[in-house]
Amino acid sequence: MGPRKPGTPAGSSAVAGGGTRTNSSRVSVLQDPSATVLDFPEPPRKRRRRYALILVSLAILALAGLLAFLLFSPALALKELEVRGNSLVPTEEVNAALAPLVGVPLTQISDDRVRDLLKDKAPIEDISVAAEPPSKLLVSITERTPVAIVQDTNGYVLLDSAGRQLGSVAGRDAVQLPLIDGGTAAVDSDVFPALAAVLAELPAGVLARLDHASASSPDSIQLSLSGDQKIFWGSAERNAAKARVLTALLAMPPADPPVKEFDVSTPDRPVTR
Repeated sequence: MGPRKPGTPAGSSAVAGGGTRTNSSRVSVLQDPSATVLDFPEPPRKRRRRYALILVSLAILALAGLLAFLLFSPALALKELEVRGNSLVPTEEVNAALAPLVGVPLTQISDDRVRDLLKDKAPIEDISVAAEPPSKLLVSITERTPVAIVQDTNGYVLLDSAGRQLGSVAGRDAVQLPLIDGGTAAVDSDVFPALAAVLAELPAGVLARLDHASASSPDSIQLSLSGDQKIFWGSAERNAAKARVLTALLAMPPADPPVKEFDVSTPDRPVTR
């Protein structure tokens, strides 16, 4: 076969007499619409990527379905409440306040929601909740600590160090807390914060022995122990030091004659009379 003549198309060959001959197999492929074209195989990396995307999509759909079940399923609806840590607020009151939660799925009940339903209960300082599937909610209550009582027309009112009324008791002997003179009006006086600060600093053992607490001014706080012993505290300063000194004095063997008054207004130089 000689060299291709100029002007002869690629895929053609020259013939005698100066004509050309076209490659018949190529022409048939281009002109026959029914001809089969072979695809190259998909690269393995691309195939694996497609399978991974499908699996991830299925996993997301399954997780979404599970979350929807946990959030809205009646199988996890609240049916039983258990209340712990409360002594000042009756359990019946707590259950009544939390009644709107009955039937709500446990997964939708948060600490804040329970706290909001109990916010009008003065003795409750804080709460925490724990779900016990399938239908039980445990509510743990932290209550404020009463440090004194005042007398009103219906009995005796429990007070915390901020003057909050935490509840009431019918008799003076129902609690071992000092009685603040002046009734409920004493809470609004300018001496109550000083009195409350002193009572909040006292150890439980000393607080249980107190009978009365009074003050004519924030600098003249006086406490009375059962057995007619008195304590001159002075101002509500250096309360921690005064409490330590008083605890040590009360732990000393009884004197003869008995001590009638402990003066801890200057804790570095306490005086007994």
